[in-house]
Amino acid sequence: MAISDAFHIYDTTLRDGAQQEGLNLSVHDKLTIARHLDDLGVGFIEGGWPGANPKDTEFFARAKKELVLKNATFVAFGATRRPNVKPENDALLVALRDSGAPAVTLVAKAYDRHVDLALRTTLDENLAMIVDSIKHLRENGQRVFLDAEHFFDGYRANRAYALEVVRVAAEAGADVIALCDTNGGMLPDELSEIVHDVLNSSSARLGIHCHNDTGCAVANSMAAVAAGATHVQGTLNGYGERTGNADLVTIIANLQLKKGQQVLPAGLLPEAFRISHAVAEVTNVSPSARQPYVGVSAFAHKAGLHASAIKVDPSLYQHEDPSAVGNDMRMLVSDMAGRASIELKSQELGVELHGDRELIGRVVERVKEMESRGFTFEAADASFELLLREEATGVRPRFFTIDHWITTVEKAADRTITTTAEVTITAQGKKISCNGSGNGPVNAFDNALRSGLLQFYPELAAIELTDYKVRILEGRLGTGAITRVLVETSDDTGEWNTVGVHENVIAASAMALEDAVTYGLLRQGRSPE
Repeated sequence: MAISDAFHIYDTTLRDGAQQEGLNLSVHDKLTIARHLDDLGVGFIEGGWPGANPKDTEFFARAKKELVLKNATFVAFGATRRPNVKPENDALLVALRDSGAPAVTLVAKAYDRHVDLALRTTLDENLAMIVDSIKHLRENGQRVFLDAEHFFDGYRANRAYALEVVRVAAEAGADVIALCDTNGGMLPDELSEIVHDVLNSSSARLGIHCHNDTGCAVANSMAAVAAGATHVQGTLNGYGERTGNADLVTIIANLQLKKGQQVLPAGLLPEAFRISHAVAEVTNVSPSARQPYVGVSAFAHKAGLHASAIKVDPSLYQHEDPSAVGNDMRMLVSDMAGRASIELKSQELGVELHGDRELIGRVVERVKEMESRGFTFEAADASFELLLREEATGVRPRFFTIDHWITTVEKAADRTITTTAEVTITAQGKKISCNGSGNGPVNAFDNALRSGLLQFYPELAAIELTDYKVRILEGRLGTGAITRVLVETSDDTGEWNTVGVHENVIAASAMALEDAVTYGLLRQGRSPE
């Protein structure tokens, strides 16, 4: 059931968020994201500008037939009529009227300098454009919101005119006038004062639309709500041009968890982590690990001192229960780790150490020694779990051994590059040699290893390498540089990360790949030899 109309969460990911550099959404992408936003429970989903470009026009046509929303109201975005043109004769305004969207957001100039230089019309005509456009859409039965563009810059330049834009829009029938920090230059204290003044100077219902150019988009949005705004616009994950828009996920969590203000339908906030990451997959924009609330590092702990306290009570080093937004606490294993870190991490991975102080001490010392040589387990949980299992049982889980390998890279006379690998392995008591080729020596090695192991472990067909990172660590004591390789591997149910370290990048890669395949077989239910 949709939440009360008393407070609006208004999402503009599909329109303003899509203006982010490098973010390109197909019509299918936009339909998929709209469904995710509806599942989160936002009140309004701004779909784009019908009539302004072919993609948005197609999207609105398909949305009429294909988009069934449970929680949200679908919104079309566009501009007021052009200067000296009747509303019914303005093609873009007519496209808004005929879009099938039950609500329309009109953008209008609230800054006198923009009226003069961008619209090239008079201040009075701009006001008439606002009034005529709102009335025309209202007569068609549509709900109308107004985005007062560049409002805060306009207010500082000509307060009386900016307030007049708000007044005439409200009197013409706009339900909400959203004050836009279009250039993103505001700070919370001044913004709050202006919102408070506008509320005292008009009878309009106010909204807020912030950009993040000062790093304050969320803070500015929260300040506007504290001052009396009851409509907040933003984008999922803070997508948007330049430095982005206000991140709606953070705003929603702040309002519900910190202010006790129910802004989503009951029970939907725990969907935030899943939906944030699902939308990141559609946009193909890597999610920020440090995004508040829903970043994978939002509740990750590294220092041993923190872990000791968390073992007693997680709230000692966490501002909220991560499950409130669908996230989870993570323990990071590093050379800063103490006994509590190792114990908590082992529980997280499902490896029981039974409080064995000697065993835990051995693991701590081994981690610190390995990290001194360049290993890192913060982003390599699978390699760390294999280490834990080895220390706990005295035997490293093993399905095969790599006895020998060689890689070659050859440039032919026709300038083609050929990369091959030969790997000798022993598995289930049999020694075999296998060959593979690829677009580089690591890819060739991976293909050769898998081709040889598939006859023993057909489960490997479901496992694939999905990411590969190399970092060159500084040389030590006059020796050559150390190479650290991180490999991400996935199967049908998830992904895992492994690490390898060596002076030679292929040797480091082979180490990480051996861990990746071993861990993958454990996930598939195989018992080690």
